[in-house]
Amino acid sequence: MEAPLQQLHSKIWEEQGIALWVKREDLLHPTISGNKWRKLKYNLQEAKRLQHDTLLTFGGAYSNHIAAVAAAGQEFGFKTIGIIRGEEHLPLNPTLSFATTAGMELHYTSREAYRQKTDPVYLAQLAEQFANPYIIPEGGTNALAVKGCTEIVSDISIEYDYICCASGTGGTIAGIIAGLEGEKQVLGFPALKGGEFLREEIEQLIQSYSGQRYDNWQLITDYHFGGYAKVKPELLGFMRGFQQEHNLPLEPVYTGKMFYSLIDLIQEGYFPKGSRIVAVHTGGLQGNAGFKERLGIAL
Repeated sequence: MEAPLQQLHSKIWEEQGIALWVKREDLLHPTISGNKWRKLKYNLQEAKRLQHDTLLTFGGAYSNHIAAVAAAGQEFGFKTIGIIRGEEHLPLNPTLSFATTAGMELHYTSREAYRQKTDPVYLAQLAEQFANPYIIPEGGTNALAVKGCTEIVSDISIEYDYICCASGTGGTIAGIIAGLEGEKQVLGFPALKGGEFLREEIEQLIQSYSGQRYDNWQLITDYHFGGYAKVKPELLGFMRGFQQEHNLPLEPVYTGKMFYSLIDLIQEGYFPKGSRIVAVHTGGLQGNAGFKERLGIAL
């Protein structure tokens, strides 16, 4: 699978001689969208190799990852189990409704218990409780996910100077950095407040995959709009105008914030004249229905 490149045109960057493309990872698959397809690809192969028939993973009630694992299980013949942070609320929101329609079995857990999601003892208990499933971390991020995300850069056929990507758990940008092997410049835009903590986690992910360290990347942490899944009118107004001008669907958790940040940096003269930039659209559009339902926001 390859995701197409879409070039965007605007006086905002073209007056500076800057060229901007979007890597449309959101078009890779209709339900296993964007970076979730990249992260799951080699995990699914490993689950098959180890002869597991069930996938178990973790996420919040609006998680793109939960939706993607449910869809992957349905398409590739796995049972799926989702450990969901928080209490059950009925009727189910659009994300969890989709997951159950795709066959996922949902189990709710307290936020305190959910914090144990990486604890070996807790994982061993889950393995025993659910008859030895293949366990995928929250967000899908592990060394196999990094391997899948290296293929984002191998798909890009144009010359460019910068590649930009929103960041949650850090797996996608770690794969991009590892795939570039020190070439180009990589900018990550954390969706979480205080996203600088991601730096160490990204470095560890790169090390676990390639054993290398690279210095051609940085995190831009000033555009979180209050924190994960937080939105402000300024962001929503930008998204509506951007989508209308470029016919490019966005969502407010990751891609909306990344493009807001990127355009602001261009206007501030962050990029040298003549720069060629690729922005990765990581998908996640399924979450828009939940935002509309929860907050009454039209996206």
